[in-house]
Amino acid sequence: PDAAAPAPVSDDTFPKLLLRNARVRGARPAMRLKELGIWRTWTWAETLDEVRALADGLVLLGVARGDTVAIIGHNRPRLYWAFAAAQAIGAVPVPVYQDAIASEIAYVLAHAGVVAAVVQDQEQVDKLLSIKGETPALRHIVYDEERGLGGYDHAGLSSFAAVQEAGHAAGRAAGRAAPDAGWEAAWRAGQGADTAVVLYTSGTTGTPKGVMLSGAGLITTVAHANAFDRLDDTEEVVAYLPMAWGGDFLFSYAQALEAGYCVCCPESAETAVADRNEIGPTYFFAPPRVFENQLTSIRVRMDDAPAPMRRLFDGFMGVAARWGEKILDRQPVPAGARALYALGSVLVYGPLKARMGLDRLKVGYTAGEAIGPDMFRFYRSLGLNLKQLYGQTEASIFLTLQPDHEARADTVGPPARAVELRISPGGEVLFRSPGAFLGYLHDPASTAATKSADGWVRTGDAGFVDAAGHLRILDRAKDVGRLADGTLFAPKYLENKLKFFPHIKEAVAVGDGMAAAAVMLNIDLVAVGAWAERQGITYASYQDLSARPEVHALLGRHVEAVNAALASEDGPLAALRIRRFLVLPKELDPDDGELTRTQKVRRRFVAERYAPLIAALNDGSGTAEIRIETVFEDGRRGQLHAAVAIHDVGPPVPGVAQARAA
Repeated sequence: PDAAAPAPVSDDTFPKLLLRNARVRGARPAMRLKELGIWRTWTWAETLDEVRALADGLVLLGVARGDTVAIIGHNRPRLYWAFAAAQAIGAVPVPVYQDAIASEIAYVLAHAGVVAAVVQDQEQVDKLLSIKGETPALRHIVYDEERGLGGYDHAGLSSFAAVQEAGHAAGRAAGRAAPDAGWEAAWRAGQGADTAVVLYTSGTTGTPKGVMLSGAGLITTVAHANAFDRLDDTEEVVAYLPMAWGGDFLFSYAQALEAGYCVCCPESAETAVADRNEIGPTYFFAPPRVFENQLTSIRVRMDDAPAPMRRLFDGFMGVAARWGEKILDRQPVPAGARALYALGSVLVYGPLKARMGLDRLKVGYTAGEAIGPDMFRFYRSLGLNLKQLYGQTEASIFLTLQPDHEARADTVGPPARAVELRISPGGEVLFRSPGAFLGYLHDPASTAATKSADGWVRTGDAGFVDAAGHLRILDRAKDVGRLADGTLFAPKYLENKLKFFPHIKEAVAVGDGMAAAAVMLNIDLVAVGAWAERQGITYASYQDLSARPEVHALLGRHVEAVNAALASEDGPLAALRIRRFLVLPKELDPDDGELTRTQKVRRRFVAERYAPLIAALNDGSGTAEIRIETVFEDGRRGQLHAAVAIHDVGPPVPGVAQARAA
């Protein structure tokens, strides 16, 4: 570890941490929000006042200790304050994905028994009103943005400002303005062992489960993580990921309260990148898809750049690829190479980092799924201290962390402080830690199947610990299989390699029990569209472009490159090759149930939905037809019917060739 262990946790709930921050760093910035192009800032002392008024207002609405409160919307200070306000009065916040459709929200609210909801705007209010009959416990909705809601029946509906004003008035009437008044004692009555939040899993394998996490477990975990990376109250982060995702709860709320750093909320999802450029976060987290999209954007811009600029970029990126990581990791580098890299920092790397809003970065992490090795090295070669961590919601996120100067693309680092890891006889990663979840809400059977009586938790991931003590994750344990000839098959391993190419947005590998590994690909419309324009290829739609033979040839070259990379590797997957591929006629979409709200593939659903295509990949067919129902953004449904071409890669595979002949 890079730092000494933090002192034992004494402030074991988030309201206690808020009280501490208001006391010891009251004038320092706690949150920022960009509104109408201007950044507005709240100090820790002001944040305490905002949360206290909201907490009192929620009590007046009838929210009591033990109740659950839903929080739905994009990253906004008021919604983060709702976490603290609910916790301050002993209630439990339950964040819900803001882009979830009404039926998905109804399941979470009904399952959690939510009595009140704090939401961002009219869109979320409308969704909640439409499911009123399915959420009988829901008594009150509090909304932040008032636009469009003036004419609504306000029985059971209140503005955030009105709830806060009522809370202020109640506090004044009760004489609770003084720092030593009874409200602070009530806040401190909460216990670290109490449930601090319920975070619902993404539901990749079925119905989402509500993960109950304790305040003490969360705070102990983030205290270790903050100490590990030496994060303090001078850091600035940008909150842009879904608030219902466990990672955002840790990075934008739990770690911020423990370290005392400032959380900045962008004006909108569309301006998040530009707003990040203005802030220049010192601590940054993004799942691989964010880095993938960013790299795709860079490559598309460079492909369209004048030839001299492309040569300059390519030349210095070659220097970075050879020496950048070594310089970052403080390894010996020839003086000439170091000087050339310094020149590249002025001409290319520095401006590129500034364009991404990462020029002030102290430490960055990626997690959620494996990042492509080439992509990982690309960012680190620029001098960005990007590292990997491994975790899951049931662990309060942090299980392993890569130390500075030990970041490797093929591992996720050694165990975090106070975390124990072991590998089961079947190859599954197990953990035991202070941040382990209390259980699944209303689901003792799943809790018992996941967490043993002595605290060991099954992760569901297959992996091993290497000679250096770093954990290596292969895939989801249930997804690892074997081809018909016994070759080990790990779909995510292939998919991550394919998604490094900017023209491939998503990939789904199939092969367990099949004669050969095969993949179904989604094109990246921006990258492939730009490529098609340069090639003089016209197209009318995503489906049209994805069916073009020229596009298939382009993606085929990427598949061949992945096979070449696999051939040069050692290890249990060295014999794996992709032998067939197809390009899907539509993007995989959460609204169609193909992806989770965190953009993870729902493999079981995809396998059923695209069964005719998978069968054709396995039997040697050259084409296959697919007819599926799709859901549009406005809820309307339609039918997609397409003939999909299937391509072979490399020499014929005996099992596939025999099936084709038959």
